[in-house]
Amino acid sequence: MAEFAADFGQRFIVTVDTEEEFDWDAPLTRDEHGQAHVLRIEAFQQFCENCGIVPIWLVDWPIATSKLAPEILKSRLIDGRAEIGVQLHPWVNPPFDEEVTQHNSFAGNLPRELEAAKFTALRDKIEERFGVAPMIYRAGRYGLGPHTAELLAEQGLAIDSSVRPLFDYSAAGGPDYRKFPLAPYWLDDEKTLLELPLTTSFWGMLRRQGDLIFPRLWRMPALRGVLARLGLLERIPLTPEGITVEEAIRGIDMALDDGLPLLVFSFHSPSLDTGYTPYVRTEEDLDALYDWWRRVFAYLQSRGVKPSCVSEVMQKVIR
Repeated sequence: MAEFAADFGQRFIVTVDTEEEFDWDAPLTRDEHGQAHVLRIEAFQQFCENCGIVPIWLVDWPIATSKLAPEILKSRLIDGRAEIGVQLHPWVNPPFDEEVTQHNSFAGNLPRELEAAKFTALRDKIEERFGVAPMIYRAGRYGLGPHTAELLAEQGLAIDSSVRPLFDYSAAGGPDYRKFPLAPYWLDDEKTLLELPLTTSFWGMLRRQGDLIFPRLWRMPALRGVLARLGLLERIPLTPEGITVEEAIRGIDMALDDGLPLLVFSFHSPSLDTGYTPYVRTEEDLDALYDWWRRVFAYLQSRGVKPSCVSEVMQKVIR
């Protein structure tokens, strides 16, 4: 497990899966996607700046090759008001040497050479277009594989943030993260590659038995809902997408009480506009998303939890 300097305390980061718009309910394609929401990136960036937050934009190929995203972010990346990372959606990222299937949408399922080629192309494109080298990675669909850590280390990245504890994607061909640690940990003995798992907590009277109970309810969402409504067991990822402020605060409390040194928040950039994700359909939904962040930031401040960023995490982690 990773340890941090004594003055680090408990902190949080905001990560944005910065990606193209596509129909989440339709089969994946290489070309049926859009970038109209990129215009809204500037508003959220300014919102974060006003709150003293350095957002971490995890950029995939359509965003890296767009005209507008570098115009919005480049100067802010250079002067430290924002940070950038790599997010690999293999189905829209060259080279296109594989079929577009659900199995292949998890980059870690690809042959090592193809996963590496796609990652390298994207990493280089980000540095070329945005003027800074990315230091953090998130696999699209949280799709780590057996060779991912090795190729990240070879490319000089410092952090992976693809692990989503308490979630299982194996039914779709992806990883099962139900037993993975919640706190940051090293991926290699040399302590060159740090894992920052996305923060998810169990809440409720049965939270200490969550690892045992929740997997048995995997295919019974109605029963999971009953347990949550009764205050017995609830799984709470720290995201404004599908999670209320009240639920998020419960999740924050559980994570802090468990002593997690770093809380990792996340959401998808198309939710910054209306009609592109199931979570933001109207302008009222968009207003609610911003209000969610305001209230969460205020609550974190009340708990003495300060914002952080990739550069600070790497300075404060003890090697």
